[in-house]
Amino acid sequence: MNHPNKSGIAAALLTPVFLGMAPIFGKSAINAQADAFTVAAFRTIISVAILFVIYAIFMRRYLYIYPAGLLGCVVIGVINGIGSLFYYGGLSMLDASLVQLLNGMYIAFAVLLSHLDGDVINRRIIVRVMLALVALILLAGFGNKPVNWLGVGLMLGSALMFAGTMTLSQHVLFEMPPQTVALYVLSTMAVIVTMVWATVGDKPEITVLQTAMPPIVILGLTTALSRLFMFAGVKFLGSLQTAILAIAEIGVALTLAFIFLDEYLTTIQWLGVATLALSILLVRSSDLTPRRFNPGQMLIANMASVQFQKIAFHRAFGKPEMDNPEQSMSSLTTLEMKAIQNMLGAQNGPVDPFPIESGVSVDLSAFLPRNRGQNNGNAAENNDDASASGTTAESSSTSTTL
Repeated sequence: MNHPNKSGIAAALLTPVFLGMAPIFGKSAINAQADAFTVAAFRTIISVAILFVIYAIFMRRYLYIYPAGLLGCVVIGVINGIGSLFYYGGLSMLDASLVQLLNGMYIAFAVLLSHLDGDVINRRIIVRVMLALVALILLAGFGNKPVNWLGVGLMLGSALMFAGTMTLSQHVLFEMPPQTVALYVLSTMAVIVTMVWATVGDKPEITVLQTAMPPIVILGLTTALSRLFMFAGVKFLGSLQTAILAIAEIGVALTLAFIFLDEYLTTIQWLGVATLALSILLVRSSDLTPRRFNPGQMLIANMASVQFQKIAFHRAFGKPEMDNPEQSMSSLTTLEMKAIQNMLGAQNGPVDPFPIESGVSVDLSAFLPRNRGQNNGNAAENNDDASASGTTAESSSTSTTL
């Protein structure tokens, strides 16, 4: 019974190990004169190829995805792909250790994103964000070399995109296994970064590729494994517990950067590391809980049921000209419809248009015109008076008869 929880813990613990390797091998490839967009494109293509080969041989069932689930993966993949371009752009301008520290700011962004529903940001949230800002100043402004503020801005953009990935992925993972999500999110990322590289990236020479390809290949392998373990950790443990392990990710990156790249931090930067760690440790599970109105959940939650409702509606009311060329929709039997419902995991009955939290209902009375509400109230009162009069008359008639 505890097996899923143990799997989630193992996946979450392995996530920072592989994520912490990314800036090390990425910086090694960039130091070999590879363009940042080239590194981003090649490592993503390699990671997708690795996953497709593994899935085709050992896990073919995870290759299946339904259209609504694919839409959710595409949304996350686009966000993550843009963040990847920001990440490697910043990595080309900053040290690998500083890059990983700035990327750790995503937990502060994740907390802020969870409060976009209009809920009041309390003092604890403000303290955490202020600590993150202090850590940013200490890390970026007191290094061994002049700071490249463009690189800092790119890394903050990458942290924001990664926070969006973590926040949205917990909703998509309600409907699909993490293996499927990782595959199609990375596939979307590969399309995004390859398009950008083909448009504005530098085409590397053969000598550059020979030097840069070994770290890029290792980077592609760690990317595939990190995304697979990250989504598995989010599914079983939630986004908060997985995000808290960012501290371990930072530790892995700092250790590897010191060993392989001869990078080290100043005393003031170590104070910034401690401040950032404190900001992360102060986060509570309630800070990342969806509130009264979650726009991301409105768009993505309960996709399986929504998709099945569309199929059932088309089967019942769709016209022949609206069917596909094979006319398969009009020929579906009741048993086949039931099998599709079971396969998607769709719920019975109507789909709640506001699937925010269980036990929470939406009161729409505020949207009704006041006059209408008053008229309805007056009518109800008149009906009650009439019923009372009828009852009184009936009682009097009965008494007279007796």
